[in-house]
Amino acid sequence: MDNTALTALQYGFDTFYFLICGALVMWMAAGFAMLESGLVRAKNTTEILTKNVALYATASVMYLLVGYYIMYSSPEGGILPSLGFLIGDENTSEAVLAGGDDAPYYSARSDFFFQIVFAATCMSIVSGAVAERMKLWAFLAFAVVMTGFIYPIQGFWKWGGGFLNEAGFLDFAGSGVVHMAGASAALAGVLLLGARKGKYGPNGQVNAIPGANLPLATLGTFILWMGWFGFNGGSQLKMSTIEDANAVAQVFTNTNMAAAGGLIVALIVARLLFGKADLTMALNGALAGLVAITAEPLTPSALQATLIGGVGGALVVFSILGLDKVKIDDPVGAISVHGVVGIWGILAVCLTNEDASLGAQLLGIVSIFAWVFIASLIVWSIIKAVIGLRVSEEEEYEGVDIAECGMEAYPEFTGKK
Repeated sequence: MDNTALTALQYGFDTFYFLICGALVMWMAAGFAMLESGLVRAKNTTEILTKNVALYATASVMYLLVGYYIMYSSPEGGILPSLGFLIGDENTSEAVLAGGDDAPYYSARSDFFFQIVFAATCMSIVSGAVAERMKLWAFLAFAVVMTGFIYPIQGFWKWGGGFLNEAGFLDFAGSGVVHMAGASAALAGVLLLGARKGKYGPNGQVNAIPGANLPLATLGTFILWMGWFGFNGGSQLKMSTIEDANAVAQVFTNTNMAAAGGLIVALIVARLLFGKADLTMALNGALAGLVAITAEPLTPSALQATLIGGVGGALVVFSILGLDKVKIDDPVGAISVHGVVGIWGILAVCLTNEDASLGAQLLGIVSIFAWVFIASLIVWSIIKAVIGLRVSEEEEYEGVDIAECGMEAYPEFTGKK
C-alpha cells in the first residue's frame, strides 16, 4: 500500500473512531435523563425529561452558531476569545494527503460533533442540581448562554490553546473543563434558587426526599458508565497507530476501573455511616470515580486508576452530606459528583503524570471555577430579575410537570408527596 492510500485509510478510520466515540457521549444525554428522572419525585419527571432533551438541542444549535468558533478559533495563549460564527470548512483531500505534522488526520466535522456532545454534557450537569423547583424556560435561557459562551470561553483556555494550556494545565478529557465547569454553574443557580420546600427543617434537620424510580436511576448510571468510554477514549483523538491503539485500550481500562473503585468505596463508606447499603450513594460513587479519572485516564496503571476512583467515591459521600449541612439542596448530588470530585481529578493528575505541575493544576481549578461561577451568577441573576427562576409554592407542591409541561409522566398514579 502506497503512502497516499495509507494516509486516506488512516484518515477514514480515525474519523470513524471519533464519530463513534461522539455517539457514545451523545448517549450519555440519555443517561443523565434517566438518572435525574429516577432521583426526582414522580410529579417532576416530565419536566426534567423535557429539560434534558431540550438542552441537548439547544447546546447543538448554540455551539454551531458561536460556541465552536469561540473555543477553537481564538488566539493561542490568550485569555479573551475571538467572537465569530459557524464552524468553517471541511478538510480538503489535498490538505489531508499533503502529509506532515500539520496535516489533519480526521474530519473537521467529526471534531465539531465530538465537541458538541461535550458542551451538552456540561449543561446536563446543571439540570439535576436545580431540579424540582426551577422554571423550565429560565433553565433553557441559561442553557443558551452557557453552551454558547460561558463553556466555550473556558474551554478555549485549555483545549483551544489559551492561557491555561500555555501554563501547562493538564485536563485530558475534562474533569475541570466539563465537569467542574458544569458544577460551578449549577452551584451559582442553586444558591439563587434556594432549597426545595420541606428539605430542611429547624435546628439543622435534613429531610430525605426519595427519588421515584431507582431502577431508572440505575439504568442511567449504566448508560453514563458506558458513554464515558467514548468520553475518555475519544479524547485520545485517534487510534490508527499501534501507540494510539494501546493508549485507547489503557484509557478504556482505567475508565472502567475508576468507576468500579468509586462505587465500591462509596458503598462501603455509606454502610459504615448509615448501617445500610445506600444505592444512590453507590451510583454517585461510580460517577465520582469516572469524573476523577477523566483528567488523566492514560498515565495511571489500572490499580492506580481504581484507587483514584475510590478516593472520588469516598469524597462524594462526604460532600453530599456536607452540602446538606449548609443547606445547599442538590437533588441528584451533581455538585458533589462533578465539582468536588472534579477538583480531586485535576489534582490527581500530579500523582501519575510526570509533566503535571501542581501550580498549573491549581491555576486551572481557580480560573475555571471563578469564571464559570461568576458569569453564571450574573446570568442567573438577570434571568431571575426578568422572568424569575422559581415556580410558585403551589406549583412546586403540585409538581412542575403540570405547571411547566401540562402532563404527568405517570398519569395512572395519582398520589403525590
